[in-house]
Amino acid sequence: MKQKINGAKAVVECLKIEGVSKVFTVPGESFLPILDALYDEKKIQVISARHEGGAAFMAEGYAKASLKPGVVFATRGVGATNLSIGVHTAKQDSTPMIIFIGQVHSKFLGREGFQEIDIPRLFQPIAKWTVEIQDPERIPELVQRGFRIAQSGRPGPVVISLPEDVLKKEGVMNFAPKMMRPKPKPSSDELKEIKSWMERAKRPVIIAGGGVKQAKAETVLVQVAETFSFPVFASFRRHDVFPNNHPLYVGHMGIGMGKEVIQTVQEADLIFALGTRLSEITTNDYQLITHDKTLIHIDIEYDTIGKSFPPTLGILSDIKEGLKELLHIDFPKSVPWKEWALLKGRRYQESVRQQFFEQSSIYKQVIDVLRNNLPKNTIITNDAGNFAGWLHQFYPFEKPQTYIGPTSGAMGYGLPAAIGAKIATPQRTVVSLSGDGGFFMTFQELETAVRYEIPIISLVFNNEMYGTIRMHQEIEYPNRPIGTDLGNISFIDLAKSVGANGYRAKNRVEFEQALHLALRNLRPSVIEIITGKEQISVHHTLTKLQNK
Repeated sequence: MKQKINGAKAVVECLKIEGVSKVFTVPGESFLPILDALYDEKKIQVISARHEGGAAFMAEGYAKASLKPGVVFATRGVGATNLSIGVHTAKQDSTPMIIFIGQVHSKFLGREGFQEIDIPRLFQPIAKWTVEIQDPERIPELVQRGFRIAQSGRPGPVVISLPEDVLKKEGVMNFAPKMMRPKPKPSSDELKEIKSWMERAKRPVIIAGGGVKQAKAETVLVQVAETFSFPVFASFRRHDVFPNNHPLYVGHMGIGMGKEVIQTVQEADLIFALGTRLSEITTNDYQLITHDKTLIHIDIEYDTIGKSFPPTLGILSDIKEGLKELLHIDFPKSVPWKEWALLKGRRYQESVRQQFFEQSSIYKQVIDVLRNNLPKNTIITNDAGNFAGWLHQFYPFEKPQTYIGPTSGAMGYGLPAAIGAKIATPQRTVVSLSGDGGFFMTFQELETAVRYEIPIISLVFNNEMYGTIRMHQEIEYPNRPIGTDLGNISFIDLAKSVGANGYRAKNRVEFEQALHLALRNLRPSVIEIITGKEQISVHHTLTKLQNK
């Protein structure tokens, strides 16, 4: 398909071909021609945020919820550096994103023009691919290549630099059809090899990661687990990859993983790593997977296989296609490890129940109210912070595509990611969880939610400190806190000041009342939860740490 148009309209045409309906931005003069081209494009909604970091988090959350690339526009140096946190998050979380950054005029490049920065060089370490377009007629080629790279193999962020003069120039543009995501699957020889290792196994397990979610393979994963009685772990912050109430679910491999989780991994002799890069946190500082275990690593990205651990067998495959092929393996229905697998599932669930009933903190009470009152398909997003420990440990994710959290550990993520997720799935309830430190980093995006009438619910656990860092201070340097205390802020007043609803809860009853009101509201709501400083994590109090 050929058209004679300017560069800006060519960019917008690429968005239309790829099915983009939402873009996130903070407007800047370096890409005014694109904003003008979007003015007449009724099929694409422009969401204007308050900060480029918030816009990038919205796009990333949108991508996770929609399983489509998130698209964000920003201006050159100042805007680009602001949004870099979202690019880093997308890279570590394997999230497909296209980041368009307006650049100075081509004639000014290399002369330290106004807000100039070497965009490809800046983003190269934290993006999957970067490019600066110099010829307007190459816009379709390079932008569509960007969409292909962002979605093929291990998904990730692509950064495209657009000099302002290139956007204004006309050219004959040649557009390709929408990309199709490649879906390779295991060969017959590889399936035979898998079968041979299964025949030798006594205690096999699955570690399921984000690749399962990207491939929409959750249902097939359940079928495979039930067919072969495989116990299933969720990798770090991929809780919704497998039903948490399933008899074969054996826990979340993340921060503060319990002894039952660690013991099950240690007992395993065969590990199927499916769509996971086996990160530092998932593997407990790379210590859990030892050389005496058979590791079958299946992933869509060649470079991910063996990146952390040398596999016994590495297979390049789309996870859904690979799981479907596993179902065809001729294997006895009565497997020798079935009782062990079910025992591990029971012990994990018993451990969670015991820990839950032993807890009395406001954090536990909040999670209990959420699990009893939220629709099962509610999407939960969260910031980094110790408050997330209660969510990870006690909230049962029973449906797929219901959890969105940053494996990068980015603070300020929860609120804007919830906005992006709600835009992607307007029919679903979306709730974000943040600490007071993280929430205030991107609080300004609450006004964005109000302006676009996006009724998310934001929970803010207020202990007036950077709790996670304070915990580490007390562990490493007891009774010597510095820089972690925060001020007393009225989050109710903040919420109301931008047109949102605000509530405060000091106990279970007040929180449950506030949640019921928020669920009925058609405006964004903030529920401030007063927690105090003492209960600093699921397993620690400040007093306990200070008196070790």
